[in-house]
Amino acid sequence: MKNSNYSGFYKLSIDERLEKVKEFSNLTEEQINILKDPASLDINRADHMVENVIGIYSLPIGVALNFMINGKDYLIPMVTEEPSVIAAASNGAKVARSSGGFKAFYVKSNMIAQIQVIDAMDCNYAKMIILEHTSEIIKRCNDCDPVLVNLGGGAVDVDVRVMKTPKNENLLIVHLKVNTLDAMGANAVNTMAESIAPYIEKLTGGKVYLRILTNLATDRLVRAGVKIKKEELGGEEVVDKIVAAQDFALSDPYRAATHNKGIMNGISAAVMATGNDTRAIESGAHAYAAITGQYLPLTSWEKDIHGDLVGTIELPMAVGLVGGATKSHPQAQVSVSILGVKSAKELGEVYAALGLAQNLSAIRALATEGIQRGHMSLHAKNVAIQAGAKGEDIEKVVKQMIEDKKINTEYAKKLLEK
Repeated sequence: MKNSNYSGFYKLSIDERLEKVKEFSNLTEEQINILKDPASLDINRADHMVENVIGIYSLPIGVALNFMINGKDYLIPMVTEEPSVIAAASNGAKVARSSGGFKAFYVKSNMIAQIQVIDAMDCNYAKMIILEHTSEIIKRCNDCDPVLVNLGGGAVDVDVRVMKTPKNENLLIVHLKVNTLDAMGANAVNTMAESIAPYIEKLTGGKVYLRILTNLATDRLVRAGVKIKKEELGGEEVVDKIVAAQDFALSDPYRAATHNKGIMNGISAAVMATGNDTRAIESGAHAYAAITGQYLPLTSWEKDIHGDLVGTIELPMAVGLVGGATKSHPQAQVSVSILGVKSAKELGEVYAALGLAQNLSAIRALATEGIQRGHMSLHAKNVAIQAGAKGEDIEKVVKQMIEDKKINTEYAKKLLEK
């Protein structure tokens, strides 16, 4: 049985940490070398990934520890430049572990393509005509991608919305729902939307303009939950403070924005590590947070009848293991191997649990000691390096700055001079 619960992992050398990860994930020596080598993405491969390539930009990759999700242990690779993010995720997972970890489930694997129709006949009548021809629309779409259909995916449903523009004109929006299986699915749904546009025009008498997927993937939600005993948090008073912080986020969009940013600190870092689309996930998450008309927190924290803390999260999660940088970036491929996930469903469940753990650590710190104590301690190392510290001097300067509660570049330079 794999166990992601490590003590003192941060104290190990880089090679020792890599050895632990190698053992946990059964990595090859070649995969370990890919993780260590920033040039594993060579310039020629990068040149085929995006346009106008002039170089390669590197960021640290670390692993979040202690995660147990649906009874399975995970190490979660995360790519981030921000100190304390990975430590906070690991801490949140450790607190949750004693209560059995996280439960998570994926709702569906459907992406939605939108087809904008203007100048249609009476929009409500046109809506009825489109829905009458749902079977034919689905057939025509699936003819575009027989491979996806043969694997068990493809177009599965059609929905139509009648809306008003700011000019009070009628607007018809067709939603094409496509099961993209283990792919994020942007190319598949966009191709289907474009192929079906002439037929939609014929049915409605209108003109199709935009035909593109939406990142508000409400047919691809993931949910996760956790229950934590009050003793693990420091007592019922801490539970009450966390619930009060949740109420603050529910009441105030200024607070909710930062609340959700903390969630995405973890999710985006892990999405980046596996080569998935961070912008798609972030836009979907924030749009979903505002879907009611008020911007709200993506998580919920409550106190149960025993005084224990109960947390949940729900958000769109359009991620995949097929195509894109996930298959072309060497370190992304190794990250998938470290995770050991077998499907996009499982990948989404891991990300949701990570977001919940990240939020737990942040909101607990805010409600008790304040966010700066832990964050600035980790930030101190960056400050020492910026001041010119090297080798053993880094830890000496960091230790002194923390003791003196003066963490800034100027003070670090004075300590270096001494």
